[in-house]
Amino acid sequence: MKEEKIDILLSDKTLKTEEAIKFVGLPDCGGLTVFIGTVRNHTKGKEVVRLEFEAYAPMAISEMTKIAERACERWDVRRIAIHHRTGVLDIGEIPVVIAVACPHRKAAFEACQFAIDTLKETVPIWKKEIFTDGEIWVAAHP
Repeated sequence: MKEEKIDILLSDKTLKTEEAIKFVGLPDCGGLTVFIGTVRNHTKGKEVVRLEFEAYAPMAISEMTKIAERACERWDVRRIAIHHRTGVLDIGEIPVVIAVACPHRKAAFEACQFAIDTLKETVPIWKKEIFTDGEIWVAAHP
């Protein structure tokens, strides 16, 4: 049986960073890079109360899979996990986790940055920023 090297998750449940890290951990990989995006309490000088994420799930999962496949083709990625959350998230909660394992650190860093940057550009996920004085829908990853 072929071992899976890609783990994609789109969920309305709390993301568990340790699950992404555990998935990518391999004894032959010296580079394990993890990006954890968190909800911050401000944006563009405005106080953020919470965020709300929505996604077109079939397309979002398809696009996240394509990103992982492209990372695997471009770098020596042995395993990659891309997890994104939907729903209402409070300050400090985690909307995105990306973990990448490669034999060497440079490839792991580059593949991880590629994954988050491309996710922001191509995956159909939207967020509503709720401020103390109003709210606005924006692309989740401008």
